[in-house]
Amino acid sequence: MICTWLPGWNASASTNYTLYYWYEGLGHRQQCQNYIYGDNFGCNFSLSIPNCTNVYPTVSILIRGNSEEIRPVCANKNPTTIVKPGPPRIVTVSMIKDEIHLEWQKPGTFPAHCLVYQVELKDSKSDSPQPYNFKKFTKARFPSVHPNTVYIIKVRAGFEGTCYSSSLWSDWSEEKSIGENTDFTFYIVLILTIPLTVAVATIILLVYLKRLKILIYPQIPDPRKIIKRMFGEQIEDFQGSLGDDFLNVNKPAVEEEISSLVWLENPESSTSENEDQERPALQVKAL
Repeated sequence: MICTWLPGWNASASTNYTLYYWYEGLGHRQQCQNYIYGDNFGCNFSLSIPNCTNVYPTVSILIRGNSEEIRPVCANKNPTTIVKPGPPRIVTVSMIKDEIHLEWQKPGTFPAHCLVYQVELKDSKSDSPQPYNFKKFTKARFPSVHPNTVYIIKVRAGFEGTCYSSSLWSDWSEEKSIGENTDFTFYIVLILTIPLTVAVATIILLVYLKRLKILIYPQIPDPRKIIKRMFGEQIEDFQGSLGDDFLNVNKPAVEEEISSLVWLENPESSTSENEDQERPALQVKAL
C-alpha cells in the first residue's frame, strides 16, 4: 500500500513525518519504514492479510509530524476501493497482412477474470486516439488497418466490479509503434527534380554533341566560293601587273583637230603692210 500526503500549512521544510498503520488481525500498529520525499511526502508498506479470512480488512492510517503545531491526520481505507493494478507489459506487436496482432502480460498476481484492459490505438493520420476495451484475454487483433501509416499502441489495466470495487486504472504501458509512414514530400520533390535534371542534361548534351560534331565532321567549304575567290584574286593581280596602259587599250583615240589662227592687223603704213605680206600665217595644232 502506498500513501501520500501534503505537508502542513505552517510546517517548515525540515519537519519530519511519521506514518502508522494497523488493521484487524495485525495485532498492534506498525510504523512505516519506506518513506518517499519530494513535492509530496509518502510511504509504502506491505499489506499482509491473515490466511483465516478472504476479505480485505479496513486499514487505519495515522500521520503525525514532529512539530506540535501540526495536527495529526487519521484515515480509514478499504483496500478493495483503492486497489490500483500495475501497468501491463506489451509482449509482442506485429502486422499480418492488413491486421495488427497485439499481446501483453497481465500485471501482478491478480486473477485473470478480475482484470479488464483498455488498448489505445492512434495512427499518424489522426489527432485523437481510439480506445478499445477487452476482458480477461491478453490478446487483441485490429483488422482493416491503413497501409503507409504508423500506429502507436499502449495498454492499461483495471478491475472487474465482481472482484474489486475500485475504479482506478493502472498507468499506461510503454508505447509501441508499428507500420511505416510514407512522406509524400520526398516524392513531390523527386517528381519535380527529375524533369528539371533531364532538361539540363539534354541541353548540356546537345551543346557537347554540337562541339563534338564540329571536331569529327568539320564543315566542307563551298567549291564555288573557293573558285570564285581564287580566280578573282588572280585577275586582280594580273590587272595590277599590267598597269593602267593595258586598261586603256580599248579606249578610243582622241582625234586631232587642227584649227587655223589668223592674225590680222590694221594697215597703218605701207611699210607695215609689206612686212605683213612677208610674215607667214600662224597655225595652231590642238590635240
